[in-house]
Amino acid sequence: MMTQPTIFMLILLAIGLFAKNHSLIIAVVFLLVVKWSGLADKILPFAQQKGINIGVTIITIAVLVPIVTGDIGFRDLQEALKSSYAWIALASGIFVAIIAANGIELLQNDPHITAALVFGTILAVAVFNGVAVGPLIGAGIAYLAMKMVEFFSSIGG
Repeated sequence: MMTQPTIFMLILLAIGLFAKNHSLIIAVVFLLVVKWSGLADKILPFAQQKGINIGVTIITIAVLVPIVTGDIGFRDLQEALKSSYAWIALASGIFVAIIAANGIELLQNDPHITAALVFGTILAVAVFNGVAVGPLIGAGIAYLAMKMVEFFSSIGG
């Protein structure tokens, strides 16, 4: 008999296949294999606890590759900083990193928020040809929006 979590994951797999979202497909297949292989008790708690940090580290490695290969250097940085668009990109990078940091706390403390963010990401990819940059940034934006709602609610009476 199939359990509710397995059915849920198979639906996510179907959505991933429909949306051609390779990250979602790989994640779902990996998790189902872990679950069905009997390794869930060992791997899933570690993945839940450290997965976001490992993922951020892998993304950081990917971003730094052009520097270590020499494709981007100090001259490129110096030239870029002469552009107003580069300053906008710099500010955007800082802003996103700060709000994403707040998103980590939200994801860890509110599982229902995580589910909503994952569904939002999947819908954006499947329906609007979006890119699955991940629930972490979405959580940061959600955190910021929630704090703004709290703030305006508190001053509104």
